[in-house]
Amino acid sequence: MNISYKGVKQELPAKLQEKLDARFAKLSKLLEKRGEKEAHVIVQSERHLHRAEITVQFYDHQLVGIGADPDLFTALSTALDKLETQAHKQSEKWREKKRRKEAPVKGEPETVSVIAASGPKGSEEGQRVYRVNHHENRKPMTLEEALLEMESDRDYLVYRDADKECVSVLVRRRDGHFDLIEE
Repeated sequence: MNISYKGVKQELPAKLQEKLDARFAKLSKLLEKRGEKEAHVIVQSERHLHRAEITVQFYDHQLVGIGADPDLFTALSTALDKLETQAHKQSEKWREKKRRKEAPVKGEPETVSVIAASGPKGSEEGQRVYRVNHHENRKPMTLEEALLEMESDRDYLVYRDADKECVSVLVRRRDGHFDLIEE
């Protein structure tokens, strides 16, 4: 990990520098999945208070750890602790997102991929089956309401019949009339 310091007026003692390098090495193991990362350390001193800010770019996120203390090493250590916490949280989010089954967005039908067996040997053509939950936020309809809904250029309509409490399918025939299928 490349580390650039700004605002440090004097060279850090060798023992403190070794401890910081060990902490940065631990952080780099968390972050460096592809390519080498850069850490920018900015130290500001006002009176007897040191404020340390460490910034690292992690994929498309910018991780920032801020620590303040009268002791410079403690301020840097606090900032590194916060940075490690953020790095763990971001890597867990990424890992959980990749492992979790992609759930459909509310209002969109769930899709299931099916491999077609009729294709040539070696080729797998995927077909999609759309699952639609008709019970969510839908009230039962009468046959007249279903006919009115069919006027908007639909070929078929699946609805729950309010009178008979069953699932019905209304299909437009080629001659302009309708077929009603009741379960």
